[in-house]
Amino acid sequence: MSGNAKDFSEPVLDGRLEALAGRLRERNFEVVIVDGPDEARAEVMSRIPDGAEVHSAKSKTLEDIGVFKELMESGRYDFLRLKAFKMDRSTQAREMRKLVAAPDFEIGSVHALTEEGQLVEASATGSQMGPYSASSGHLILVVGSQKIVPDLDTALQRIKEHVMPYEDARLREQMGVGTKIARILIIERDYVPGHTTVILVKQPVGV
Repeated sequence: MSGNAKDFSEPVLDGRLEALAGRLRERNFEVVIVDGPDEARAEVMSRIPDGAEVHSAKSKTLEDIGVFKELMESGRYDFLRLKAFKMDRSTQAREMRKLVAAPDFEIGSVHALTEEGQLVEASATGSQMGPYSASSGHLILVVGSQKIVPDLDTALQRIKEHVMPYEDARLREQMGVGTKIARILIIERDYVPGHTTVILVKQPVGV
């Protein structure tokens, strides 16, 4: 099934979400369906104990639902991104890599979710892919329903035609450099239950 860029911003119907949730559970993912950003933020924060070690990559989804601001400003968590900001990349690169490599909680999103339940993430550096795949204690992913696609081919199309142009323009505006797709991770399932929670948001959130 082919699509075009404008299709990749449209939410899906509730019935498809319920069916997808069932397929995700068959793949050993915990799944919660919520209506919008406020409910999504509440579900995320309810899963993170006060004082917990938390990491997240930069995420438009987490910004949209208010989780990134909460992690940055509340002081309730050991937010590893704040620690990394205070380190010198030229002299402490090894320490920075080790700091974020295996957090107790990794929070983020993915760029596409197939109707069979495969989670697809692209990255320039791949820094989040270890925690996403295996090295975090818990992974919480917030996924707007506009990211649901029929299959892996359409997931890659969504990344290349919809996500990549946005990310490239954002980075050029903020940092003066563009981005590239260097890593693509496909999470097929959890080997055993308990690692990954997927929060499906009926309203579009993120890119």
